[in-house]
Amino acid sequence: MVALSSLQVIQFRPPQDLSLHKWRPRSFIKCRIAEPTGEPAPLGQKTKYMDGFFEKAFMTLFARKMEKFAAPAKNGSASKEKGWFDYDYESFVDVSKRVMQGRNRKQQQEVVREVLLSMLPPGAPEQFKKLFPPTKWAAEFNAALTVPFFQWLVGPSEVVEVEVNGEKQKSGVHIKKCRYLENSGCVGMCVNMCKIPTQDFFTNEFGLPLTMIPNFEDMSCEMVYGQVPPPFEEDPVVKQPCLADICTLASPNSSFCPKLEA
Repeated sequence: MVALSSLQVIQFRPPQDLSLHKWRPRSFIKCRIAEPTGEPAPLGQKTKYMDGFFEKAFMTLFARKMEKFAAPAKNGSASKEKGWFDYDYESFVDVSKRVMQGRNRKQQQEVVREVLLSMLPPGAPEQFKKLFPPTKWAAEFNAALTVPFFQWLVGPSEVVEVEVNGEKQKSGVHIKKCRYLENSGCVGMCVNMCKIPTQDFFTNEFGLPLTMIPNFEDMSCEMVYGQVPPPFEEDPVVKQPCLADICTLASPNSSFCPKLEA
């Protein structure tokens, strides 16, 4: 796994017991895969999903917030506001691509931060810090919530045991095949529109450290609550080249994705 080279302290193990978390919201917010196996499609094939009410509601909510920062769509469709159920995952990803246009890495990340803050009531980050100080329990609780509430965005995932600062805890989330990366095919979008802003939001706004470790070889990803993320310059993703076979905006002659430049 390319992104694990500098984070050897983290060891992933399958979960043994999640009895701590009796409440399971995944029963009514569930990512439904339309593949015969019920699992994400093999690498090189796009997974088919059956999005329901909650999935489309989340897609629409995020897309509408991001649309304010997006460049106009080439076909002119952006001039007419879409209804609540007119958005699907492809149109959500399209909005993300248009947000990136004309912005550098830091500006793209700042847009995501503003979008996330706009969805919270005033004072929410401060309240989160009081409710979830950076403890083992808080890290495990947020990992458990991530599985159901992030499914619409990243696809199916599971809580896994990790080792953080020498202590084993069930605060890791293994994303089997990230839906966002699979549909965008773009390293820059993964890093600038998801990984870095999400890490920064939890670590700096909420005060709960989070490290995300994407694997660009199989499109899986690990989220580790409680693990302080490395500085961007020391993160292995900065050396990640474009996925030239699937990214329409790829720079195959570059040794790393140019969208990762400041």
